[in-house]
Amino acid sequence: QVQLVESGGGSVQAGGSLRLSCAAYGYTYNTYCMGWFRQAPGKEREGVANIYTGGGGTYYADSVKGRFTISQDNAKNTLYLQMNSLKPEDTAMYYCAVRYALGRTYCSGGYTYWGQGTQVTVSS
Repeated sequence: QVQLVESGGGSVQAGGSLRLSCAAYGYTYNTYCMGWFRQAPGKEREGVANIYTGGGGTYYADSVKGRFTISQDNAKNTLYLQMNSLKPEDTAMYYCAVRYALGRTYCSGGYTYWGQGTQVTVSS
C-alpha cells in the first residue's frame, strides 16, 4: 500500500525559508510524477511544483518560480520542496502526491495517492 508522509511545515516570518519533505512508502513504479500542491482556507487547491522521474523535468507555478525548488532523493524515496523568500500568500496546507506516468505531460493532474498535508504559515 502506498503511503506518503509529509513533514517540515511550520510558522515563519516573511522572507524566511522552510524545507518540506515527503517520504514515499510502497510505491514500486519506475516512472512517475510527484508533485506538491497547496490549499489555503477558502481557496481551491493549486499545483505548486512537480517532477517527472522518467527523464527529469520540473514544473513550477508562476507564483513560486525563483523561490521554490523541488527535488527528489531516490535512495531515500523522498521528495523535497525548498521554499525561500516566503510570503504571507504562501500560507496554506501543503500536500505531496504521486501518480504513475509514462510521460511528463501527465504530471499536470490525475494524481492517485496523497499525503495528509503539512501546514505552512507565513506571517508579515
